[in-house]
Amino acid sequence: MRRPYQTNILSILGFGAALLVAATGLPPIAQARTSASDIPATFVPPAIERDYRRRTYEIPMRDGVLLHTVVIVPKGLTSAPMLLDRTPYGADAMTTQQDGPKLGDILFPSYADLARHGYIIVVQDVRGKFASGGDYIVNRPLRGPLNPTQTDHSTDAWDTIDWLVRHISETNGRVATIGGSYDGFTALMSLVDPHPALRASVPMNPMVNTWKGDDWFHNGAFRQEMLSYIYNQTADKHSAVRWPVTARDDYDADLRYGSAGALAGAMGMEQLAFWNRLAAHPDYDAYWQGQALDRILARKRLTVPTMLVDGLWDQEDNYGAPAVYQAVKAEAREVHLVLGPWYHGQQNGSGARLGPLDWGQRTGEWFRAHVLIPFLDEHLKDGAPPADIARVVAFASGDNRWENLPDWPVAGGGSLPLYLDTGGRLSIDGQEVSSGYDEYVSDPAKPVPYRPQPDLSIYGPDSSWDTWLVDDQRFAASRPDVLTYTSPVLTAPEHIAGQPVAHLYASTSGSDADWVVKLIDVYPDAMPEQPAMGGYQLPISMNILRGRYRNDPARPQPITPGRVERYDIVLPDANHVFLPGHRIMVQIQSSWFPLYDRNPQSYVANVFRAAPEDYVKATQRLFHAPDARSAVLLPLAAGS
Repeated sequence: MRRPYQTNILSILGFGAALLVAATGLPPIAQARTSASDIPATFVPPAIERDYRRRTYEIPMRDGVLLHTVVIVPKGLTSAPMLLDRTPYGADAMTTQQDGPKLGDILFPSYADLARHGYIIVVQDVRGKFASGGDYIVNRPLRGPLNPTQTDHSTDAWDTIDWLVRHISETNGRVATIGGSYDGFTALMSLVDPHPALRASVPMNPMVNTWKGDDWFHNGAFRQEMLSYIYNQTADKHSAVRWPVTARDDYDADLRYGSAGALAGAMGMEQLAFWNRLAAHPDYDAYWQGQALDRILARKRLTVPTMLVDGLWDQEDNYGAPAVYQAVKAEAREVHLVLGPWYHGQQNGSGARLGPLDWGQRTGEWFRAHVLIPFLDEHLKDGAPPADIARVVAFASGDNRWENLPDWPVAGGGSLPLYLDTGGRLSIDGQEVSSGYDEYVSDPAKPVPYRPQPDLSIYGPDSSWDTWLVDDQRFAASRPDVLTYTSPVLTAPEHIAGQPVAHLYASTSGSDADWVVKLIDVYPDAMPEQPAMGGYQLPISMNILRGRYRNDPARPQPITPGRVERYDIVLPDANHVFLPGHRIMVQIQSSWFPLYDRNPQSYVANVFRAAPEDYVKATQRLFHAPDARSAVLLPLAAGS
């Protein structure tokens, strides 16, 4: 039974609802009812005005395999060139960064810039990955001894371009291949037998020679941190099976397992065909030589205008782009090299900072506006003006400015030897000849970390993997198993441009050894305008050599204990100005863990299969005697 006040309130509410309907046209609140589900059987989303059209195609290859391809056409665009990126990382994900009405919502910044500038963006899953058919082979080699099939990335690029120019109505029939890292590798592969419609290519940070200096090895030392990449990339077609992060610190976690092979076995990687191939080929044998793109492209005349892009602090693939440039520049129709102050792929963003370093400009945006887009326009758009781009465009860190250069390195600069002398001195003039040696004990049970701990998993939460190449090196300089040599304070700038080369005269009490060389810019003790940079030890160029490969990378040899031998170690390209008030430092060590697997320091046929008892301490000696004088040669910039 209702009370009087309840009736009055309901009457008032009913009258108010009627007024609301009359005033606004909105229906009254629906009477509550019981429903099987809050989710409707069908829901039609509202139409959103977008500044692009996104289409998908399954493009047939010559063997009948269909490759999933996404085409992004900016709204209103006609008679436009296409940029083709062939990727193992998911074409759908790369073209739906987030769902939204603008190109910048679905594409990462560089591709959004290019689309807004009048380019059709095409992204394709390589065969065997994500939505594409066929079998996935990591860095699938060219048809031949390493690939008995009739297809490779060169043929797949050819077939894709041929289909696109015939079926995409908005195109002018001109295509460029583009992409970074693995996608840079596929862009390079498109140049081996190029389609006539392929008018330009921009391989960025490409995987080129994965034994000498990209991804899997550096001069024979295995990049153990890349195990997680191999696992994530090959355990599942959709990369849905992820490397199990068992500890916050990779250093502690990896040390528990012993060899890289033991760690891989603990993670079940014997099920992964590529890991098994890699582990069976620790040497630079026909398997690696036969798929090295610097060697392959050196045998061909590059007929497509190409812009190779490299990051001077690329933590994954800092070998490839300069190596290809050196291999092809004498015979290429047109080839450019861009060296930017970037980590792996950073040219796709703003590029304003790298770790603690502020460049004072948005280097990625400058590159796209002043170098990349003019280059592509010249070769792909009717009526575009000549780009007038230097053969080499390089950023000089220290001075923090872009340079236009006729070649890389520019001839005539000469070299400056830095002698590693007694008492931790780095002698620039070389007049004071010392004698004897410095020594340290390298203990595989306590390897030198490659960065301050905790070494966060490269795919784990809060990872700073992108910037480890600019980590302050004071953590290593204080260790007893790291030799440190420092120059006097500079009174004039020293500009280096090219590859530093270390000539180490050294011995070991073991029968194998790793040698790590780090070239470092030491900031003044006090930096009033940048207090955090006071005394900072900034790595400029660093590399490793596995001693067994000192004479021949294809034929490893044990080291005779106690014998003094010369080890030549080529460091990655640098374009840097050591400023007055700074000092130059060189650090020498014999482990760099877990970036690289530990050398047992006793010779075994295959380091991946080293047993716990194979790992031994070794006394390492670095000589600075008159007839065995260790030095690092700095490549001086022309005019320095």
